[in-house]
Amino acid sequence: MSLNSETQTTASTCCYCGVGCGVLIEHDGERILGVQGDPAHPANFGRLCSKGSTLHLTGDIDARALYPELCLAKGLARARTDWSTALDHAASRFAETIREHGPDSVAFYISGQLLTEDYYAFNKLARALVGTHNIDSNSRLCMSSAVVGYKRSLGVDAPPCSYEDLEQSDCVLIAGSNMAFAHPILFRRLEAAKAQRPDMRVIVIDPRRTDTCDLADLHLAIRPGTDVALFHGILHILIQEDWVARRFIAEHTEGFEALETQVADSTPEAVAEFCGITESDLRRCAEWIGKSPTFLSLWCMGLNQSTAGSAKNSALINLHLATGMIGRRGCGPFSLTGQPNAMGGRETGSLANLLPGHREAGNAEHRAEVAQYWGVDSLPVRPGLTAIELFEAVRDGRIKALWIACTNPAQSLPDQQKIHEALAACPFVVVQEAFFTTETCRYADLLLPAASWGEKEGTVTNSERRVSHVRRAVPAPAEARPDWAIVCDFAQRLESQLRPGLPSLFDFNNAEALFEEYKQLTSGRDLDLTGIDYALLDNQGPQQWPLPVGATQGTPRLYVDGRFPTASSRARFVADAYCAPQEPRDDRYPLTLNTGRLRDQWHGMSRTGTAARLFGHVEEAMLSLHPDELHQRGLQDGQLVRVTSRRASLILPVQSDDAIQPGEAFLPMHWGDRFLKGLGCNVLTLPAFDPLSKQPELKHAAVAIEKAELPWQLFALIEGDVQQRFEALRPLCEDFDYASLSLAGRERPALVLRAAHHGAIAKELLDRIDVHLNLCDGPVIAYDDPSQAVGKRARVDQGRITAVRLAGETAARHWLKDLWQSGQMDEQMRRWLLAPLSTPPSAAGASSVPSKTLCNCMNVSQQAVCAGIERGLDLAGLKQELGCGTSCGSCVPEIKRLLVAHAAPSAAFA
Repeated sequence: MSLNSETQTTASTCCYCGVGCGVLIEHDGERILGVQGDPAHPANFGRLCSKGSTLHLTGDIDARALYPELCLAKGLARARTDWSTALDHAASRFAETIREHGPDSVAFYISGQLLTEDYYAFNKLARALVGTHNIDSNSRLCMSSAVVGYKRSLGVDAPPCSYEDLEQSDCVLIAGSNMAFAHPILFRRLEAAKAQRPDMRVIVIDPRRTDTCDLADLHLAIRPGTDVALFHGILHILIQEDWVARRFIAEHTEGFEALETQVADSTPEAVAEFCGITESDLRRCAEWIGKSPTFLSLWCMGLNQSTAGSAKNSALINLHLATGMIGRRGCGPFSLTGQPNAMGGRETGSLANLLPGHREAGNAEHRAEVAQYWGVDSLPVRPGLTAIELFEAVRDGRIKALWIACTNPAQSLPDQQKIHEALAACPFVVVQEAFFTTETCRYADLLLPAASWGEKEGTVTNSERRVSHVRRAVPAPAEARPDWAIVCDFAQRLESQLRPGLPSLFDFNNAEALFEEYKQLTSGRDLDLTGIDYALLDNQGPQQWPLPVGATQGTPRLYVDGRFPTASSRARFVADAYCAPQEPRDDRYPLTLNTGRLRDQWHGMSRTGTAARLFGHVEEAMLSLHPDELHQRGLQDGQLVRVTSRRASLILPVQSDDAIQPGEAFLPMHWGDRFLKGLGCNVLTLPAFDPLSKQPELKHAAVAIEKAELPWQLFALIEGDVQQRFEALRPLCEDFDYASLSLAGRERPALVLRAAHHGAIAKELLDRIDVHLNLCDGPVIAYDDPSQAVGKRARVDQGRITAVRLAGETAARHWLKDLWQSGQMDEQMRRWLLAPLSTPPSAAGASSVPSKTLCNCMNVSQQAVCAGIERGLDLAGLKQELGCGTSCGSCVPEIKRLLVAHAAPSAAFA
């Protein structure tokens, strides 16, 4: 990163996945100007994924919450107010609700995006001041089954591995994770390790053939939800072939006999047939695990987001205990955390069933320890409500005041219709958020503007238990404030009403003071942080816990002595029987819907959705089906379909994808009601959850699909002021049967709207849309055919398109978008702009199919890559000439597939 005399660099960490990549922020003291990976950070050694490398381009100021906003009654519009009025009002409403209905009538729903200090402040507010355990985090949706798995099997919630184990393992099993998309920096490390040691075995377990599978020596495309049966089948073979560590089992574990009995009937023949794989592949998988000197497993949402998530986690950990592959280099069960600080939330106790320091809210001794430390008489005894339960309580009126911070439940929770009903019915909703554009913000009675990435200080813990110091680079815009400061200011006002005259529990002047208080609650615990402070992190870099006072460095690996934090000091085998997913497919709903990540987007896109270039790889929500499923239904790529579950329906385009198995469907998790009319993808998913972890089954729902007959279509594009135009146009989309909004471009971002309806829309609505598209006057080319309900407009400024609207007939939308993006147009082309052509005129130099950015880091299109391949370039040549694949590397698997596809026809004629 080049600096001039007016810029400076601040070290921080990325705000996306749980890898916890180090980031260097270039800024001028007021604005973030650029980012690059921190070469000194042990998580990423300077590399960033496509999302992290664009952090400076996200967070459009037009999307930011800048001032407190308050409405005094339901149904009224919010109006700007000052902080004092806003927090006084919130304190009065919460105090009144608590006095009238009790402390359990209020709740807090917070986020794995928060810093540890923010988490701690919220936790203390809920438990010590309000007196409720009704505080849960969106980590409930991603990591709670992993928490239960670790605790049941190993005694505590502590991933025992380090990232360096990726480079040192001989056999790596990846289960239920498209690691190449979700944790690309770790995937690059694994990819490099396998290149150095080709004998390393990589096994991927996933119903889909994802980019992660391109690295696999063995891909087990099991039937969705059959993971427990598979792991039992593997263990059966390990026992049968005596590939188990009998001495380790005898000396360091308990419960093996019951598990051995449990898996006795899990024969290879039966398991292979049940899981939909070959027996030879099952045996090969077990052999590699059983015979490899070291064995590492990695997993994510495919195991966790399930009604059997806890059982899946424990069944996988059983394989490590049976082989003794834990507590050593290159070994261990390693859950990949889904958010930047989900670990910090677990550590501070910010789930309804937890307390700080990995304590249990249901344990009277633990409650007494925390209460004494906080200086309160006691903590509440009644268990708190977890995410799904909490919003059901909001919906039925038990929760009357709800505080939501840094998360978007109106997009991320399952069964969205009920979530929106709950938020609309809640008497008082506070939303503490950096982006006013999230779906949840529309329900806020009080909106509090929060500082975002690069604007606040604190700590985060990544997947390998490594604590990093997050430093502020620039001030938050306008009146936005750090989350911990908002919480403490509110808490002091609430204290004056709930415990007047007593010393404040929230007398913190900075984030460091919160950390110093919190870390004492970890003293003597498995996650002891007492040897860590901000100065140590600044001077010696990020540290892995436990690191107690007196220790000179953190702990890279746990359980190296074979002793576990259980009553017997032994790890526990867990013998859970296989349980089928809650919602199997049937004749009425014949397809299994799976949800997952895109390469360049994150969660509900509140942040990544503000960066136009991150839509270059995938522009809109599309449902993926196997080609046979499309053929059976008479569907073509790009056609609109109605997807129906037992809860709701959603209209969106369909695409053919042979990486999907017949009988299955895939829909990215990111698209909410802001980008896709109809409450987004989670309107289809079900709220059933694991009985132990309470994590919902977001990745398995039964659906039906039929063609959506919507003959009247609209396409529009307008460059500039995209967030303002987004806010103006999105409400108008409610009048369409289908509507999708997204962004496009790089240096000249644009808003793209695609819509469809069962008949022509009213002229008045089209006129209102044209106003926001800047197509009512000026250099606008127009064509109208009222008899066919066709109308087209294009604005040409200084020789190039800046806006276009095609209504009733949209055949030219793809090449017109490419023509806009190229920024080039001659006079000869003007006469073709509104012609009903699905293929461009030869002079256009544009494509008849959607353009796609294959490499976002270096802005290389798929067309450019394909052209390079046609010229004879291999992967190395493409990297050298085009630059693709030389930054984060996320595009490399796709480039390799294009190379193979090009070589295949040539081989056929050889």
